[in-house]
Amino acid sequence: MNSRKKILIVDDESINLEFFDLMLSKLGFIVEKAGDGVEALEQVKRFLPDLIILDNIMPRLSGWEVTKTLKADPQYRQIPIIMFSAMDDVKDKVEGFELGVDDYITKPYNFSVVLARIRAVLRGRELWGQIIARESRLSLAEDLNADIKNNVTAFLSSIDELDSVIAGFSGGIDGISLPKFIAGLREKTALVRKNIAELDARIEHTMTEWDTLKKKEIGIQVLEDNMRRPPDPELKQP
Repeated sequence: MNSRKKILIVDDESINLEFFDLMLSKLGFIVEKAGDGVEALEQVKRFLPDLIILDNIMPRLSGWEVTKTLKADPQYRQIPIIMFSAMDDVKDKVEGFELGVDDYITKPYNFSVVLARIRAVLRGRELWGQIIARESRLSLAEDLNADIKNNVTAFLSSIDELDSVIAGFSGGIDGISLPKFIAGLREKTALVRKNIAELDARIEHTMTEWDTLKKKEIGIQVLEDNMRRPPDPELKQP
């Protein structure tokens, strides 16, 4: 991974918590633990993990109930969830996926397989984040394009009005108040300047947002390499 990812482990069996804490910490992940569903929700708010590994059968709140709560909250619904269960029932797994679980692992498990799935889910979430960032940039470009088009229309309208004022003065100054003409001219040029300033500010604001989004992106080649990279059988540091 490009940076240390934060993983929340939720299980009512302390031996599982300690095992995953030890193994994932050695691999470079930042790990936090929770012993039940209620504690898990508290940890999510405090820790803001990149991934949750969640046992299903727990006291107070089950894994499904935790998942329902998180997926109903816009602030946390994008956090990926891998759910553990002692059950191997297809119906239960389907229900978990429908709730928004990203992957499902049945106990007993092989840690190498679990690690491969963790990495796959994190890479998938990273890809999704890149898609969202690029879509946001496209949206900004479309909005800016619409603003430019509207302002160009306003510029042309102001220039037409200037032409009209100038045409009224081109025949001579008889019967035309020069101060009034100058005042009208200044009013129109001030409007043009105002439109230009507004457009310049809009472009500046858009470019700032654009740069912020671009900094969060990674190169297409790097992204493709991450997606294609197979799991490391030797459990090397991510």
